[in-house]
Amino acid sequence: MPTVKPRRARDLLWLVLPAAAGVVAGVLWWLLAPGGLNLVSGNPDLANAANPDSWLPRDLVLGALMLLAGCATGVMLDGKLQGEGSGRRLGFALAGGALGAFIAWLVGLLTAQLFGPAPDPALGPGFGFTLRSSAVLVLWPAAVAFITFVLALFGVLSKKPVK
Repeated sequence: MPTVKPRRARDLLWLVLPAAAGVVAGVLWWLLAPGGLNLVSGNPDLANAANPDSWLPRDLVLGALMLLAGCATGVMLDGKLQGEGSGRRLGFALAGGALGAFIAWLVGLLTAQLFGPAPDPALGPGFGFTLRSSAVLVLWPAAVAFITFVLALFGVLSKKPVK
């Protein structure tokens, strides 16, 4: 049976940790977003998940959480993109960001079902605590890629020329 090298196993953390952070982001989404516990706005009109005025702010809260998580992942990845396995680490970080975003979305929906009010069945399935713009889920891996690019660019530009 082949053994996994410790370095490769450590690289898998770039996949596992963002997925675990997705659980935290999903719970935070429900706590902060309008239609959930609504801790950000506190506006009682936006507390109702069926209110169409709460849809955009709810998506924006998840988008902000995805950007924050992606930037944090990209900053933690900085300095680990040199040497052997750098492409593998970046790939795992990007896949982990996508997985973390998907898990955050599902955990937010599950948290709303467990702790939120029951949606009104007369309104239909689209009027509960949902995500209206699925493009928000791309923000986490996109932020990882962007931050990694910017930090790598600054690293190249800050090197002194060889004389």
